[in-house]
Order: sequence, then C-alpha cells, then structure tokens
Amino acid sequence: MIQEAITQYLQKQRQVSFSPKAVLFDMDGVLYDSMRFHARAWYETATHHQLISTPELFYLYEGRTGESTINELYQKTFLRDATDEEKKSIYEEKAILFNQYNDGKAMQGAAEVLKKVKASGLQTLVVTGSGQHSLINKLEHTYPGYFKREKMVTAFDVKLEPYLMGLEKAGVKPYEALVVENAPMGIQAGVAAGIFTIAVNTGPLDDRILLDAGADLLYPDMTALAKDWDNLMNAIKIS
Repeated sequence: MIQEAITQYLQKQRQVSFSPKAVLFDMDGVLYDSMRFHARAWYETATHHQLISTPELFYLYEGRTGESTINELYQKTFLRDATDEEKKSIYEEKAILFNQYNDGKAMQGAAEVLKKVKASGLQTLVVTGSGQHSLINKLEHTYPGYFKREKMVTAFDVKLEPYLMGLEKAGVKPYEALVVENAPMGIQAGVAAGIFTIAVNTGPLDDRILLDAGADLLYPDMTALAKDWDNLMNAIKIS
C-alpha cells in the first residue's frame, strides 16, 4: 500500500525520485486534540449570531482563516459577505470561548511521530490556518525543540498558499517534503502544492472525505502513523 502510494505520487508529479527533508505538520487535530473545542466554540458563536451551521461543518471548514469561516457562514445565511466589524467581533467571541474550553491536550501519538521524524533527520515545521495565540505559543512547551517560530506558517503570516510558504521556509522542493493533515482543505492544499500528503483521521469525518480530498496515505490517528513511520521511510528509500 505504501509503495503503491509513493509510485502513484511520483507518476502524478512526474518525478523520478522522492527524498524528504522536511515534514510540514498541521496543528489543530494533528499536534493538539483541539478541533473538538474549535467546533464547539464556532458552533455556539454561530448560533448566537443566528448563522446557519452544524458542529460537523467546522471540521469541513478547518484550514480556513477565521475571517474566511465567518464569511462562509454569512454567505450561507444572509447571501452576503460579512463586514470587517462583524468578522472582528465574531472571531474575538469565538476565540474567547475556545480559550475557555480548550484543555491544551497534545494529540495522542504526536510526540512519537515527532521523535521518529527527528530520528530520520528531517526538519519539522508547523503550517496552520489558526490564529489562536494560546496554542501557537504553547508549541515549544508541548514539543520542546521541534518547532521554531521563524519556520512556522500561521494565520498571521500567510502570504502564499500556506504549504507553498512552508516549503519556502523549509528551503525544500515539493518532492522533498511530507505533509501531515487531518482537514480536507489542508489535504487539498498539500496536494495542490505537489507534496506527498498523509491524512490522519482524528475527527468525525468519514475516511472517504479525506481520500477524496487527495490524501496519498491515510491513517486512523497519529499513533498508527508513528507505528508505521519506519515502514514509510524504508519504502521511500527504495522508491
């Protein structure tokens, strides 16, 4: 299965070799078990403002900036864009709720994946659409020594497509990187950037949604990825 995924990736990208030097990690739902709190905070905030939504909708919207999410809700409900003031006030309200609910819990298996990546000699970077300072600032405490602020891509500094910016910050080509994502939009972005994209289904979405988004490989969680990491690296070496 791994070898087949690598072969298909190389054919699709018209590359003859695959030599990863960096792994670009999404944050919410990959490094932190935080998406359930984002979804709850978004849903409660949306309901308070009479915006049409469901809790599951925010797993599909994951990867959007806060402003983009609010705009989608306004288009869905009122068939218009949100004003700058609406975006600002609603996002602030959502952020307050998220910080109340979030327990800062690391995603099970994430630390093991990071150890495996480091042992493989690869860079580790965060690429996230999140603007939650509370999590971004906690990364060094939760995963000491793995992530440098100057090599993070967040909602505060996205100029290019986020994974293209991640490649730029890592100083690597698309065929020299891996993406680890849990969100359909993030998977689409990784694939669009030409990067081998691994999905970890840590939320309530059906596997098919992540595969249809273009994931090259899919694991049920980060623990499963950690257990299979050596097999993945060995398959890449002989590809």
